Amino acid sequence: MTKVTKKQKVALEKFDKSKLYSIEEAVKIVKEITFTKFSASFDVDVRLGVDPRKANQMVRGSVTLPHGTGKTVKVLVLCNPDKEDEAKEAGADFIGLDEYIDKIKGGWTDVDVIITTPNVMPKVGPIGRILGPRGLMPNPKTGTVTMDIKKAVKDVKSGKIDFKVDKFGIIHSSVGNLSFTEEQLLDNANELLTNIIKIKPAASKGTYVKSIFVSSTMSSGVHVDPKSISS
Repeated sequence: MTKVTKKQKVALEKFDKSKLYSIEEAVKIVKEITFTKFSASFDVDVRLGVDPRKANQMVRGSVTLPHGTGKTVKVLVLCNPDKEDEAKEAGADFIGLDEYIDKIKGGWTDVDVIITTPNVMPKVGPIGRILGPRGLMPNPKTGTVTMDIKKAVKDVKSGKIDFKVDKFGIIHSSVGNLSFTEEQLLDNANELLTNIIKIKPAASKGTYVKSIFVSSTMSSGVHVDPKSISS
């Protein structure tokens, strides 16, 4: 049997795993039960009543968190020379086209987000088998395939995140870290959750939001009452 540490025992005494908490209470509890020496991420997991295998029940989108992610996001812009100045002005970390496509083919994927323009997608398409599994493939639905490179880069740098339901019907996202205040984490979590609720597929029947849990990198999950989410 795994031994429960003193800190874990203290954490378990602070909340009831069988109870549903409001999102406000859950945020407070996660901050209280996290004892890491580093700034742990604050994560939100949502189980949805959808079948991701069916195209008309796929849930995906993007949202700009009010207080950012707390992370430095490295952005690669794949574009023709006429868009390079715009990308540079917006703060992109890497800018180019053929040379970066060759680097990616060679195994380089040291970026967090890739943004491109529609007219170069024929060149980007062949590296989709590399980018797709890593969640890096540009997509018009998330605003990463666009002619407005400046806006796309600034949105990502200021806290825009993408979310997508996985094959198990779960959306997992990090919406900040434990160095944030309770109010900042609450705002960010509510922004993500309300957006997920708004884009409920018409084909989804029955209960849409089955469960919500919030946690930190090293903490237990706290069960959130879906009714407590601001709409």
